[in-house]
Amino acid sequence: MVKNLEHFDKLVEAFGKIPGVGKKSAIKYAYYITLQDPFFGLNLAHTIENSIHSLKHCTICGGISQNEICDICVDTHRNNSMICVVESPKDILTIEDSNSFDGLYFVFNDINSVSNLKDMILKFDAKELIFAFSPSINSDGVMLYIEDQLKDLEINFTKIAQGIPTGVSLENVDMLSLTKAIKDRKEI
Repeated sequence: MVKNLEHFDKLVEAFGKIPGVGKKSAIKYAYYITLQDPFFGLNLAHTIENSIHSLKHCTICGGISQNEICDICVDTHRNNSMICVVESPKDILTIEDSNSFDGLYFVFNDINSVSNLKDMILKFDAKELIFAFSPSINSDGVMLYIEDQLKDLEINFTKIAQGIPTGVSLENVDMLSLTKAIKDRKEI
């Protein structure tokens, strides 16, 4: 590092801790917000501070919220008969952006969440639990565990389809996705 750039170096180091941001991008971001557009940098800092102070996890689903209960859980127009179980609050944002699901969500992040999930199922009288986990052996185990713990409830368990993404050639598909696509094939 260059001498007498301690603050810049610390900013580059901070950006470098963001997942997916390498050293070159960290330097580019640090330069941009400090010297190229410092007004944007100050606005970004203020926005980050406000977000840290105002965002929390919904007490019902575990999603991101500015209130104790998120907008999705209080929305009476949502289909409360379906609960989509996800691994992260970020997954809710991704699914919502797709406009493909109008039910409720539940973020399952540890074994203690089963009782919270059961409470949510009973509260909303849900009839279907949809697992939207990343495909892995661990995810399959978690789904089996949840099904076993909730087997006394009258609820259907489903999971999102997995397989070959549109526009991707078979040579670029991982073996787990290819295996699942062949195993879960549908009649045409």
